[in-house]
Amino acid sequence: MADVNWDQVFDETVAHLRALVQMDTTNPPGRERPAAEYLAAVLRREGVEPVVLESAPERANLVARLRGSGEGSPLMLLSHLDVVPAEAEMWQYPPFSAVIADNCIWGRGTVDTKNLTAIELMVLVLLRRQGIPLRRDVLLVACADEEEHGTQGLAWLTVHHRDLIQAGYALNEGGGYGFDLRGRTYFTCQTAEKGVCQLRLRATGEAGHGALPHEQNAIVLLSEALTKLGRTPLPVHLTPTTERFIEGLARGQGRETAVLVRGLLDPAASSFLLRQLPISPAWARMLHGMLHNTATPTILQAGQKVNVIPSTAEALVDGRILPGQHPEQFLREVSEVVGPTIEVQAEYYAPPLEADPDSPLYQTIEATINQFEPQAILLPMMVCGATDAKQLAPLGITTYGFCPIRDEGNVSPLQLAHAHNERISLDNLRFGLRVLYEVVQRFCTQ
Repeated sequence: MADVNWDQVFDETVAHLRALVQMDTTNPPGRERPAAEYLAAVLRREGVEPVVLESAPERANLVARLRGSGEGSPLMLLSHLDVVPAEAEMWQYPPFSAVIADNCIWGRGTVDTKNLTAIELMVLVLLRRQGIPLRRDVLLVACADEEEHGTQGLAWLTVHHRDLIQAGYALNEGGGYGFDLRGRTYFTCQTAEKGVCQLRLRATGEAGHGALPHEQNAIVLLSEALTKLGRTPLPVHLTPTTERFIEGLARGQGRETAVLVRGLLDPAASSFLLRQLPISPAWARMLHGMLHNTATPTILQAGQKVNVIPSTAEALVDGRILPGQHPEQFLREVSEVVGPTIEVQAEYYAPPLEADPDSPLYQTIEATINQFEPQAILLPMMVCGATDAKQLAPLGITTYGFCPIRDEGNVSPLQLAHAHNERISLDNLRFGLRVLYEVVQRFCTQ
């Protein structure tokens, strides 16, 4: 087995990431086929025969398999090729230019998740080049449509090509973030994910002339309800993942900070104590989401003419619910805040999920992190958004989110996904490549 020239491998990873970012796969409409074909061409040059599967015109998914002995169940390396829209005029560099500046690659998808695609591609390629004897197959699955519920991507693959993607474990986006608290370094591994419960709120009032205002204006009634919803935290609900995250966070701290951290488990004190923790706003929001169901108004709909008071006003609310919670409970929580005069109904639901961190893969991730960061503590984490992990849960695949990336102090990676000026540092891309390769190589040979 030849030594790895990591500088060469890293240069290849940079080139692949830049090429992927320069392909505009904004979803909608997606058009991921050029990206899937690019990956396929790289793999064929390395002697791996991939399959490109089109769920609809230009909506392509890639699956490739590096075969092992079959002693262990396959490991899937999962990512998605689509990206969310970018407002180009708000960016420092064009969002699909993949410019290298300030030691970073800039562009839509550099954090969510074409960086992971490029890293996982090179992990598979490197395993092939090294000729490492694997005890389990390694699958590379790069999907379309993750940003729009996955119906043209992984959800479609689970229905039409389940045999190609069946695995025992999967590594996905959603975790791997590093951060510091009072001099102690932590990394996360996503083991849980909140469910999605999108709501429609409707206020009913009296129609009338805009020149003759009255107290039953549906827009005013809805606005008052939404103000309450935006400013009132929903009740605290503890999950195994959140409890282990908080206990692990406290374990690395001195007595005073540990007491403060463990206090987050007290529903009566958690909101106050969260404001006292010396953590970034991004992590404070993440911890809040791990403790509460959330309901965020995102779209308002009311009125057709400026001089007519409408009789109804509606809002769409992005609801996220914790493992162990159900839509009926969530609707009751929201209704208690907005009041009985506001109609609340569920529009879309996808269940939460929670994976057991006591597994050989999690243990391998922990051992590898300790190799690269000997004093770091690995924490199981809940993702407050949604990923393709939801599509794998019904298949019985244990899925962890892990794309290792250090906190570099100025801007947390948590703040860059879907944001203006999305970017990844070259140092973090190299770190992610080295760590993820070691995780996969260890897990698939032990």
